[in-house]
Amino acid sequence: MLRLFFLVLPLWLVLSPATHAQGLQDILQVHAEEVIKPGRRSVGTVLDDLAASGLPQAIPFLEAWRDRAIVRRDSDGLFFRERQDGDIYVLYDLDTGARQEADPDDVTQTRPNGGVRRAISNALVQFQLSDPDIGKRRAAVAAIARSMDASQLAPLQASIAEEPDAALQATKARLAGMLGALFGENSDVRIASIEALADDLSVDVRAVLNRVLSTRAGVAQTVPQDANIAQLLEPGAQITPAQAYAQLVAAELAPPLVEADAIRAALIANIDADRVADVPVSALGTDAARLRAYDALAAQGVVPQRVSAAQQQSAVDAHVFFLAYDEPDRAVTDAAAHALIQIETRVAVNQTVDLGLDALSLASIYFLAAIGLAITFGAMGVINMAHGEFIMMGAYTGFVVQQVVPDYTVSLIIALPLAFAITFGAGVAMERLIIRHLYHRPLETLLATFGISIALQQLAKNIFGTQARPLTSPQWLDGALVFNDVIAISYIRIAIFVLALVFLGLILFVLKRTRLGLEVRAVTQNPGMAASMGINPDRINMLTFGFGSGIAGIAGVAIGLYAKVTSEMGADYIVQSFMTVVVGGVGNVWGTLAGASMIGFLQKGIEWFNPSNTLAAQTYMILFIILFIQFRPKGIVALKGRAAAD
Repeated sequence: MLRLFFLVLPLWLVLSPATHAQGLQDILQVHAEEVIKPGRRSVGTVLDDLAASGLPQAIPFLEAWRDRAIVRRDSDGLFFRERQDGDIYVLYDLDTGARQEADPDDVTQTRPNGGVRRAISNALVQFQLSDPDIGKRRAAVAAIARSMDASQLAPLQASIAEEPDAALQATKARLAGMLGALFGENSDVRIASIEALADDLSVDVRAVLNRVLSTRAGVAQTVPQDANIAQLLEPGAQITPAQAYAQLVAAELAPPLVEADAIRAALIANIDADRVADVPVSALGTDAARLRAYDALAAQGVVPQRVSAAQQQSAVDAHVFFLAYDEPDRAVTDAAAHALIQIETRVAVNQTVDLGLDALSLASIYFLAAIGLAITFGAMGVINMAHGEFIMMGAYTGFVVQQVVPDYTVSLIIALPLAFAITFGAGVAMERLIIRHLYHRPLETLLATFGISIALQQLAKNIFGTQARPLTSPQWLDGALVFNDVIAISYIRIAIFVLALVFLGLILFVLKRTRLGLEVRAVTQNPGMAASMGINPDRINMLTFGFGSGIAGIAGVAIGLYAKVTSEMGADYIVQSFMTVVVGGVGNVWGTLAGASMIGFLQKGIEWFNPSNTLAAQTYMILFIILFIQFRPKGIVALKGRAAAD
C-alpha cells in the first residue's frame, strides 16, 4: 500500500489547492479507528490516502502523529493537534490551524507504537525529498542513507529529475544507484546499478556490495543445487575439524559432544553406595577412570553415549561444508564480486598514492627543519644541539605576532621574515659569544650547545608557560584537497611543501648565484685557501651560522601551523634533523633533500606496516639508518673539498 504513497508524491508540487475536494479532517474521519489505534499493517492505508490527497497540511499532521501530539475530541470525534500552554490545554485545527481551548477530560490521546512511528517517519522522509527547504531534502537523503529500504527507491528516483541543487541531485542519483543494487526490480536493473558503482571508491558503496555478498555457513550431505554457493570449505584447511563438527551439531546432523563438566555432573548424579557403575568413587581420580565409569553408565542407557574421535571424523567426512550467498541470484553476486574486486584494487592503488603524499609531506617538514642545520654543520662542522630551539623560537614568534595582528594571513606574512630576523640575530649572537671559541672541538661544542638548548627551553617556559600555544593557520589553509574518498591532503601540508620548494630554490640561488654563496662554498671546501684569497672565514662562519639559524626560525613558523607549539617542540625535530643531514650528506642542499625524502618515505612505510606503534616505527627507522651509514658513511650525496682541507 505504501507504493501508491510513493508514486503520487511527486504530484504534490503541481497540485493546486483548488483541486482538493477534501480537507485533512475528512480523510481522518474515514480512517478514525486506524488513526486512534494504528497498527503496523493498517497504517499504510492512512498514509496512502494522505499522499493521494495532496494536502500540504498532511506533513505537519504526520509529524505531530509520530510525536504522539494528535488527539481526538470525544464530544464530536474530530482530530486536533494538542499543546499545553501554561495551565491552559489548547487544541489546533488540523486544516486551518485555528486555536481553541479544550477540556483535557474530553480528548483521547493517539499512541502509535514503535512500528507505526517508524512507518510514519519513513513516509515523512519521502515527503521531505521534494520539500522546498533544501535543508529538509538533505536531511531526508541522509535518513535514507542511514537505513536503506526497498520502499525508498521509487520516491528517491522520482525526486531526482526535479532536484534544483546539482550537488544534492548527484547525491540522490548515487544513493538511488546503491538502492538499485540492493532492491532493483529485476536482475538486469540490479546488475546495471552494481556495474555503475564500480567506479566509486567510497566506504558506503563497498558496504552495499558486501551486503549483496553476505554469506551464511551451511552443511549438507551433498552440495545443494538450489543454493548460490560462495565457497566450499575443506575441514582442516578453511575450517578446523572441531568447527566442522560443531556446525554438524548445530544443524542437528550429529550428536553433541559430551563435555568434561557434563561427565563430572553425570558421575556425581549416579553415585550409588560409593560406586559409579561398579567403579569405586575412590578410583575416579584420573581422567581415564572417569571416562570408563561414564562409558559404563552410557552402556546401561543412563547417560548419552560419548562421540569418539573416529565417529567425529566419519561424520565430518560424510558431509559438505560451504558458504552460501544470502542473495540467491548468481548473476547479481558475480557482478557484485567483480565490482568489489575492481574497487578494492583501485583503493589499494589510491592508498599507495595517499601514503606517498603523506610521506612527501613529512619529508618537506624534515627538510625545512634540517636545511638550516645542513648549512651550519656542513660549512662549519659545528654540532648544534640548540638547532631545535631555533625552530621553537620561530614558532613562538608566529604566536606572538598573532596576538598583536588578529588577521591570520597578515600575521603569517609578518611572522615569516620576523622569525628569520630574530633567529638570525640569536644565531649570530651564539656564534660570536660561544661557538667561535670552540671550533675544531666537536665534543665541547656539542655539550655547550646542548646546555644552551636546555636554557632556551627553560626561558620559553618562563615566558609562555608549559601549555601548548595555538598558532592558527589562515582560513584559506583550512580543510583538505580531496581527490576522492581515499586520497586527501590538508592545505597546511601543501603549504609546507610549497614553502620547502621555495626555500630550496632560495638557498640554491644564494649559494650558487651570490657572492656570499661563493664565499661560503669556498670556506666550506678549503678555508685556508679561501683566507689566502682575501675571504674572511671568521665573518663567513658568523653569517653562515646566522643564516642557518634564520632558516630554522622560518621552519618553526611553518611547523607551528601543523604541530603543537611548546617549549619542547624543538626536541621533536632535532634527532630527525641530524639524521636527515647525516644520511643525505653533510653540508649539501641536494643531499639534505634526498635525506629528508628517504627518512620521510621510510618512516611512513614502516608506520604503514605497524600503524599502532609509531615509537616502534621510529626505532626501526633509526636502526635502518645506522646500517645505511655503515655502508655509506658520507651519505647519499657526499660533499667534496673539506676532507682535503682537514
